[in-house]
Amino acid sequence: MTALWQSAETFGAFVAGATSNQDLWGGVYRTARLPEWTKGMTRGPDKALRWLVIAEDWCGDASNTVPVLARFVEATPGYDLRILKRDEHPEIMDRYLTNGSRSIPIVIALDVEGKVLGHWGPRPRELQDWVLENKPRMPSDELYRHVRRWYAKDRGETTLREVLGITGSGPGEEAEG
Repeated sequence: MTALWQSAETFGAFVAGATSNQDLWGGVYRTARLPEWTKGMTRGPDKALRWLVIAEDWCGDASNTVPVLARFVEATPGYDLRILKRDEHPEIMDRYLTNGSRSIPIVIALDVEGKVLGHWGPRPRELQDWVLENKPRMPSDELYRHVRRWYAKDRGETTLREVLGITGSGPGEEAEG
């Protein structure tokens, strides 16, 4: 995983190179406000965490979640984030299929040595359950309108809780090294 991490793009480089939804990625990042419970969270150097994200710029779920994670990483010592493009890395994507599909984003939590601690994706659990339940009987445009409203109302809080939860660094827990 260390070689993949080193080859992955920073959030800024990924967004700068985006050919789809660049304004959406930048807009979500600019307007992201971190919940109060994230203030003061840190990780010491020996417990630093890396989030290796598998995404593509055209993905609506990624553009609504990854910028919030990037904002958190920017504000929180001991965390880092890099992005791999799904279509350029099918071998890693295929390790993290969702019900047999290459759904994104996938966030892989790594320790400082590159050991996988867990993964998350492609959506917050509550939203994923709703999509799976309603997708067979709802027109796509209506489904995606609901998904966009859910993300706008949630403002990334559920994503942060769930991603931090995969490593035991959830709300209110200070993970100093």
